[in-house]
Parts: sequence; structure tokens; C-alpha cells
Amino acid sequence: MWDEAFPSLLIGLREGLEAGLIVSILVATLVRFDQKGRLSQVWTGVAAAVALSLSFGAVLTFTAANLSGHAQEAFGGVLSLIAVGFVTAMVFWMRRAARTLSAEIREKVQASLALGAGALVLTSFLAVAREGLETSLFLWTNVRAAGESTGPLIGAAVGLVLSAGLCWGLYRRALRMNLTRFFTITGAGLIVIAAGVLGYGLRDLQESGLVGGGTSYAFDLSGHLDASSWYATLVQGTLNLTVTMTVLQVVGYVAYLCIVMTLFVEGVRDGKATLAASEARTEKAAGTTGAAGPARSGRPRWVLPAALVAVPAVVAGAVIAVTDGKKDGSSTVAVSEGECGKGFTTPLPGQQVFQMHNTGDKVSEVYLVNPASGAVYGEIEGLAPGTTRALTATIGSGDYAWRCVPTGGRSVTSAAVHVTGGTEVKAVKPVAEDDLKGPLDSYKDYVTKGLATLQEQTRKLQADVHAGDLATARADWLAAHLRYASLGAAYGTFADLDGKINGRADGLADKTRDKDFTGFLRLEYGLWHDQPSADLTPVADQLADDVAKLVHDFPGQELDPRDLPLRAHEILENTLQFELTGDTDMGSGTTLATTQANLAGTQELLTVLQPLLDERDPQVLTRVNAGMKRVGDLVAAARGPEGWTSLDKLPADTRRRLNGATGQLLEDLAPIPALLEIRKAA
Repeated sequence: MWDEAFPSLLIGLREGLEAGLIVSILVATLVRFDQKGRLSQVWTGVAAAVALSLSFGAVLTFTAANLSGHAQEAFGGVLSLIAVGFVTAMVFWMRRAARTLSAEIREKVQASLALGAGALVLTSFLAVAREGLETSLFLWTNVRAAGESTGPLIGAAVGLVLSAGLCWGLYRRALRMNLTRFFTITGAGLIVIAAGVLGYGLRDLQESGLVGGGTSYAFDLSGHLDASSWYATLVQGTLNLTVTMTVLQVVGYVAYLCIVMTLFVEGVRDGKATLAASEARTEKAAGTTGAAGPARSGRPRWVLPAALVAVPAVVAGAVIAVTDGKKDGSSTVAVSEGECGKGFTTPLPGQQVFQMHNTGDKVSEVYLVNPASGAVYGEIEGLAPGTTRALTATIGSGDYAWRCVPTGGRSVTSAAVHVTGGTEVKAVKPVAEDDLKGPLDSYKDYVTKGLATLQEQTRKLQADVHAGDLATARADWLAAHLRYASLGAAYGTFADLDGKINGRADGLADKTRDKDFTGFLRLEYGLWHDQPSADLTPVADQLADDVAKLVHDFPGQELDPRDLPLRAHEILENTLQFELTGDTDMGSGTTLATTQANLAGTQELLTVLQPLLDERDPQVLTRVNAGMKRVGDLVAAARGPEGWTSLDKLPADTRRRLNGATGQLLEDLAPIPALLEIRKAA
């Protein structure tokens, strides 16, 4: 945890000190001009900048959490590159601006005083917001790279507290500090850390499929270095250097570090030379003489960047040579298309680390299995030829074997070993694609029947609008919309038609007036905002046509069986994100009715998956069913004799309970995709 805190501590300290210095200069300037009464305007701008920065971090976290696995990798990779760009620009800007920052801020404050309160608030907001947004982005990237939030958040908090203390000491003149030297040293440190973030971001892009070369490794030290050892963890946590890196990662890391560090060091030298020349001119003008300024160092400009690249490599080589780097107790097991499990001996009970080394020429899936049942105790996906990756598994009493499945080849299973003396260890029974064929066919039949009903309902709704009977149209709109909402698991197959049938106005240039805003929600907006039937007729006609096209196309479309277990979680994830926030309410106040329909769709999906789940973990459905009832009861209570209570009229306590219960239900649903993941071990 503490190794992962250092990069965030450095960014918090530096960015906090930059923002704190700006605020200190703003405050000092107002005090100097006898304008203490306007300090509240400065603090208003600062508070707004802090709120914006926190909101930005929350948006990044929420956005990433609602993306698919590959999309998360792409999103994280792109933002890592943006973070590197921001930090690099910030380092160079502060190196240039450190000496003139105070004068520039004072000029802006004087101009703001002449313009009024809003200008002063805006000045303080803009001055602090940039630092805050940079901090949020870089901190989010560090959290993603670390895989956990505790260390980076603690590091950032400590850095910000230290920066606040330094700023207070500087403002009160209780502390003297060479800020130019401080920003130079921390700038060099941030460049090194940013190089690691760049390498991490490039790896994310490779794993997302946006960038190739994901299996072209520059080096793989996992057979020599234990990735969980303290020194490997320290280097990875602070510098984002791992025991296995691709060619693109290494090229990006070295190129960035050499180029940027060279420019940074050269800029520092030029700054010192300019300062020395300025001092010499001052002495000459004053008629004094002094010792000649320091001569420009004859050391080549590339020496420092080259040392930063070479020294870690030399140290790592020394560790490998002296200690062999590997953690005692881990064993190397060979993987190939010809044989599987060479080097595997009967392990001791308890947690074990196996170094899986692919000696073949094909990418392979590797599973530690019970040879009789095929149940999986541990797995590695996509083990590239010539590489080694660690597999950690808990060993109990029973039979164990390795099953290797090379790409395009037949699976190979090693000889089994029997372990005694351990406790019973739970394993996951693998799912084959054929196992999901029955549930998939059942669900497609459910959707097909639901679409037939939906088509009848949308035709009736269309007739209501044509007849100008908008009161009946509102009731029929709700019935048809709820039918569509109950088919949630098929959204991925509905593809572009989903956006036309149930699209939201979010992201459209003209919002609800945009021509591309169509379907149920567009019709809802018109029906509950008293738009005339003549305006709504083309909307109802297009909705009926789109539903008819969906009914026609659906039998020929294919549902990916791998998506079926995912939908159990995704339907209610969308419910929490859109329905229970009121985002999809276009005036009818029926988002809780839509929530109930989403629950019905989820229940149908769980019903077809129940046999597979009962075979693997019966307790999952017990917890899920209890959670479904809890959420369902809270939603049903919002429906009275006069209809559904709109979300904004729910008591705050009820709304909190509903959100909490839905969040817990999502946690209970989360294991289902992993339990029913299609594995080649099956």
C-alpha cells in the first residue's frame, strides 16, 4: 500500500503547493490593498474549483465502472496518456513561471478588483481549478494502475496536508524555502513517474485491442523475479515498471524519459545561465565586479536520462544474479501444446504460487482442475509463448491436474496428483458454450413473444395518437414502454434499433428538440408536455415502424451466449444509473414502474439460468432472490390507487433505502458472470 502511495503523495504535494501558493498570493495581495472584506470571494472561487475537481474524479470513476472490460481498458489507456500530457505540460510551465508567478497573479487581482466580485471569484476559480483537475486525473490514473484506492488516496491526502502546512509557513514567513529548487526536484521525479504511467497506459490500450503488439514482450523476468516480492512491488507501485513488459511499453518508457528529461534538464541549465547573465549585467551596471558565474557543465545532456534508464536495469540484474529473485516455495510448471504440467509435483495444502511457463509456440489457456469433475481452482488466460506468469491457488484435500488449451489446438491434461491433509476447497464447475444453449433458446423465445405483444401495443398507441385521444395514449404508452423495459437482456442484440425505440436526449445537441430524439421517451415528453397530436403523429408512426422492424429482424439476429450471464447484472446497473436517478423521466413520473419492469426482466433471466447456478453455487440465488424481493417491495410501495409516485416525490429516506437495496442487489448479482463464464476447460 505505501509503495503505491508515493506517486500520489508527490503529485498531491506538488499540485497542492502550486494551488496553495496561488491562493496565498491572492490573499496577500488583497490584504496589501486593504481589501480583506473581499477574501470571501477568493474562498468562493477556491471552493468551486475543489468541488469541480472532486466531481471530475467521480465522473471518471462512474464512467469507467459502467463500461465493458475492453472499453474500460481503452478508457483507462487514453486517460493515462492525457494525464501524462497534462503532468508534462505542468512541470515545464512551473519551471518557466516560478520566478514570475507572484507578479502575474498580483496583476490579475488588481484587474479583478476593478471589475467587481464576479471577476475575483472567477480569477481564484480558474487559478485553482487547473491544478485540481490535473490532480484528479493523475490520481485516478494512479488508483487504476495500483488496482486499489487506499494507498494512492492516503498518499494524496498526506501530500495535500503537507503542502497546506508549507503554504501556511511561507505565508506567515515562518518558513524559508527555495521554491525554484523544489519545483525542479519534484519536476524530475514526476517525469520519471509519468514515464511509468505512459507505459501502463500503452499496456491498457494493447489489452483493449486498440493497439497491437500485446504479446510481443521486450522482457519477461517472471521466471526470475517474484512479482509479489517487496522489491518488485515497490518498483511497480512507484514507477509502474513490471516484471513483464511489451516492446511498445519499453520503447514508450525509454523514449519519453530520454526526450522529456533531456529537455527539462536543458531548460533548467538555460534558466541558471540566464539568471547568471542577468546578475552579471546588474553587477556591471552597479560598477561592481564579482567572481565569474559557474561555467556550463561539460556533461552531455543525455547522461541523466540514460542513468535513470540504466541504473534500474543494472540493479535488477544484480538482484537476479545474487538471489535468483524467486520466492521460495513457488514452482515452475511447463505449458505447451504437446505436454502440460511438466514439473508439477504434489503440492502442500494451503496457498501456493505456480510459475506457469509456456514452452510451446501457441498462446494457451491454463487451468488447475479437478480431473474428475473438471472444476476449476485457478486459471490463466492468454499465456503467450515464451512467457511466464504466476498463478496463485489455494490447495486443499483432493485430486489436482493441469489442463492446457492452446489456441486452435486440443486440450491436454497432465497426470493427476492427490493431496491429503488439507481442508475442502471450493472450485468452479466450468461452463461450456453448449451449456448455455438451452437457457439462450428459452430466453430468445421469451423475447420473441414479448416483441409480438409489444408490436400490438405500439400499434394501439399509434392509433390513439392519430385519433387525438391523448389521455388513452398516455395509458397505452406506459403499457408498451413497460413491456419493452422487461426485455432488457436482449438490448445488445437490438443494437441501433434500441437507440431509436428508447433513445435518450442526453448528448444530443438540441436535447428534446433534436430530430434524432425518437421513440418512447420522445413520445413521453410530448404526451406529458401537452404537445398536440399533430406533432406527435410522426413520432408514434416512427416508433411503430421501428418496433415492426425489430420484430422482423430479431429471429435472424444472434445473441452471444457469453452475454447472457452479464445481462443479469447490467439490466439493474442501468436501472440504478438512469431510472433511479430520474435521468429517463420525460414527464410521466413513471421511472419506478420502469424499475419494476426491469426487475421482471432480470427475474426471467435468472429463471433460465437457475439450473446452471444451482450446480455451481446455490447460495448465490438465495441471496439474489432475497435482494430482488427487498427491492421489489420498496418499488411496489410507491404505487398507490392513483398511480405511480414520481421519483422526486418519494421521501428522502425511502429513496435512500431503495438506492441502497439496489446497490446491494448488484453486489449479490456480481458473482454470476464469473460463475457462468465460458471456459475452455469444460
